[in-house]
Amino acid sequence: MHATVDALAAALHEYVETAAGVRAEFGASEADEDPRVLALEGRVSTLNARLYDLLHAGLGMHSELTGMSWEDETAAPPTSGEDEDTDEFHLGFVVSVPGGPTDQTIDAVLGIVDNGGAEIVERLLESGFSVEGWGAARGAPVTFEDDEDSDDEGGPA
Repeated sequence: MHATVDALAAALHEYVETAAGVRAEFGASEADEDPRVLALEGRVSTLNARLYDLLHAGLGMHSELTGMSWEDETAAPPTSGEDEDTDEFHLGFVVSVPGGPTDQTIDAVLGIVDNGGAEIVERLLESGFSVEGWGAARGAPVTFEDDEDSDDEGGPA
């Protein structure tokens, strides 16, 4: 596990250096589509998925290490109540590896889904919606409620 964490840290450092260099050379709008940046994003996504699998296999954990959240200390805490018009929305995908020779692995899918989630959040915010939480997960849907009565997988009944 620690070797994967070290590889992930190295890939993140390389990503920051490469993205900064590409942005300085070509500008911000070009940096998102640069093949070097995209390749490193794929590598980071693959390493994130590998770490997820290692934590799940070794410790039985379903860790949320790739989710993103921003804390706005000046904003009022979200309130839940009957006055709000709040609901959950979900997308699901069943994905298999492409047939024939390919550089793609099933581990890369979570990164692609996570990037898509970030784009959806951005579009929702630009449209004036409030996004109180979001996440991408592999194998099981992301849940947003703290349900202390439910059992974890493999836990005592």
